[in-house]
Amino acid sequence: MWELIKAGGWLMLPLVLCSIFTVAISIERFIRLKRGLVMPNVLLMHKDRNVETVINELQSNKIYQNTALGTIFNEGAEAYAQGETYARAQMEVAASREIGYLEKNINFLGTLSAVSPLLGLLGTVVGIIESFLTIDLASGTDPAMMIPGLSKALITTAAGMAVAIPALFSYRYFQRLVQDYVVELEQQATLFHSALFYQAGHQTKNLNAS
Repeated sequence: MWELIKAGGWLMLPLVLCSIFTVAISIERFIRLKRGLVMPNVLLMHKDRNVETVINELQSNKIYQNTALGTIFNEGAEAYAQGETYARAQMEVAASREIGYLEKNINFLGTLSAVSPLLGLLGTVVGIIESFLTIDLASGTDPAMMIPGLSKALITTAAGMAVAIPALFSYRYFQRLVQDYVVELEQQATLFHSALFYQAGHQTKNLNAS
């Protein structure tokens, strides 16, 4: 592998860095975007679920409070005493913040998928130029003199595609996953807010507990 990298020339260095970033970000996002860490099933609202049950689950376990859905619900519950409009605003602010966390580094994956083939193409051009310069400076006609430059061109092209393809797959996958989460978070926030202020039988003292 090291010999292949050396044969590809200096442009292999940024391609290697791109591959490292792609793997690191993909692993980090795969772990961070597990459903249980975003919206645990135990917190999910539906029209027949009592809001007190959800709040009790949220307050009894700090792990749930650190999830995206738990953070949004917690903001709404803590703002209950200030009224419906204020609680909705606080939940919207929390949702925007959590969505930003979910989208972290995903656009960078998209950048890597776009830049990598361009670096490979640049390596192709540089390799071909070196091939012709070698023959021109040597004033020779031996085609074998072009082999090192052409080899460099092919290696960098292949390396650029090898990095770009998985980076693009990862980018599209995580982008779609976050979009699905955003839709669900908005739905859950709406259900929770409605239940918080309009569901009969909830207890005010539970809503104000931290």
